[in-house]
Amino acid sequence: MRQPRQRITAQGLDLKDQVISINRVTKVVKGGKNMSFAALVVIGDEAGHVGFGTGKAREVPLAIKKGIESAKKNLIRVPLIKNTLPHQLIGKYGAGRVMMKPASEGTGVIAGGAVRAVMQAVGVHDVRTKILGSTNPHNVVRATFDGLLKMKDPMELARLRGKQVEEL
Repeated sequence: MRQPRQRITAQGLDLKDQVISINRVTKVVKGGKNMSFAALVVIGDEAGHVGFGTGKAREVPLAIKKGIESAKKNLIRVPLIKNTLPHQLIGKYGAGRVMMKPASEGTGVIAGGAVRAVMQAVGVHDVRTKILGSTNPHNVVRATFDGLLKMKDPMELARLRGKQVEEL
């Protein structure tokens, strides 16, 4: 059974935000059309902390601002080894699947739009990813976060097994 995740506060972190998608939503009402905007935003400190959020408003800047506030409430910590991921995994959400593989130094971030934004916000410099299934940005971001939450910390694993990190 997975432990409940520890809440991370945005205070003291140098967070940078990146807008992944802005969706214009039109609602037809008796008097005409009501337009609003939905923004999907990722924030991260490029040192292992990342979060995402959505915001809806009548104007784009307000939607982005709400998305950033929402993202600050959903921060997670991701274990990294030498600017890459500790191991390979697949994150799933809805019809979206994201495969993430660690890569050797100098490979760069090989990833599609939404996954690339998340990986850069985390601070991963060398990774190979592949979106399998749905390419809807919302599902892709949630699948990426599912995978990052499943990530095992090598230090913690070594401690539990009574070994050195190099032995794993």
